[in-house]
Amino acid sequence: MKEAYPIIEQYVFTVIEYLILLIEIIGVAVLVWAIVRALSELIRHKGSVRLDLAEGIGLALEFKMGGELLRTVIARNLEELAILGTVILLRAAMAVLVYWEIRTERKHASYTDPTP
Repeated sequence: MKEAYPIIEQYVFTVIEYLILLIEIIGVAVLVWAIVRALSELIRHKGSVRLDLAEGIGLALEFKMGGELLRTVIARNLEELAILGTVILLRAAMAVLVYWEIRTERKHASYTDPTP
């Protein structure tokens, strides 16, 4: 059984690395989609460009943080874990700022939009 452990560990690490890559690609795709959509709305002079872009950025950050959290599973030493923790904290802080911006933008939109 002891000789099977390194083989199983390698398979698990490989699967996790592919999952991290997939989640990171999804995060990038969400960000690109949000930017393209925002540019389209900007060209058509829609009023909710900032809100839609902020929501897309927030969702992309969530995927990127998910990838970083998975990366902690395969961290080999304390230094890697510290770096990953710092990256996660920075992304979490950015997400908080983005969601604060979304909340502020929604409040502003509700004050400026007349309700029938």
